[in-house]
Order: sequence, then C-alpha cells, then structure tokens
Amino acid sequence: MADPEVGRFTGSVHSSGAEPELWTPEELTTIYGDWMTASDRIVWVILDNDNGTVVGEAVLNRLDQDNLRCGFRLWISGATNRGLGTEAVRLSMGHAFAIGLHRVELDVYDFNTRARHIYEKLGFVLEGTKRQALRFDDEWVDCHVMGLLASEWRG
Repeated sequence: MADPEVGRFTGSVHSSGAEPELWTPEELTTIYGDWMTASDRIVWVILDNDNGTVVGEAVLNRLDQDNLRCGFRLWISGATNRGLGTEAVRLSMGHAFAIGLHRVELDVYDFNTRARHIYEKLGFVLEGTKRQALRFDDEWVDCHVMGLLASEWRG
C-alpha cells in the first residue's frame, strides 16, 4: 500500500505528494487476524510466483447475505501488465458465484483505466457514475459503479 499508484487508484490519498498510511507488522497482524474470522468478507493475498513476494490483495467484502451480494476490491503493486489482476478478479468472481452469490459490485475511479478495462473484459457492467466523488490534486474525479451478476459470469 506504500505504492503511490495504489494510493491514488484506491482513493487512499488525495494528492500526488501525499504519503499513504503505513501499518506496522503488529497492526497488519491484527487487521488480517480480524479479517480471517470475519463473516462479511474473504481476503486473499496476491503472490508473485516468480519471486514469492506479496504484491496485492483481492477482497470480497460487505456481504449482504439476504440479497446474495457483496462488494469487491483489488490492489496490486509493482507487478502490473502481467495478468495478475485479471487472474485475481477471475478467481475471486469464480469463488463468489460458486458459493451462491447473485451479484458482485465495485467502485472504480475514472483515472484507473487499467482496472476498468479488466473489469469490463470479465463482464462487469457500468451501472452508474458518482460524479466528482473523489478530490485528488485539487481536481474532482468521478467514481464509476460496476456490477456483475451470476447469470452474466462467463467463468
């Protein structure tokens, strides 16, 4: 998460010069420990098999069991243009629909064209735009809402 590009694309920072919040190993142990037992999310690390390092995470979150839907988020650092994002989304959606979910939704900022391309390629549909939802470098950025239904999933 210390990668400036990850901070920008996730909306975690609001200017090019801002430092993203960094966590200590103890804080991360607590966060991931809590997530391991949470009933509203599943968190996977994304591992670069070439060198064995963790380069990101994929998360199904905000589970709404009554409506069989959840959110999705993803970040990858230092391992772009290698298909890891596409594979992480594909595996995550495969799991979501295999366990019986009906819908997965996500938000993607307008300047994150690489992620939006991946989501569209895998079947996500643009459902709307939250206009000027993020302030970055004193400019307003739109946030696009995208969704994927089980009946649309091509696996």
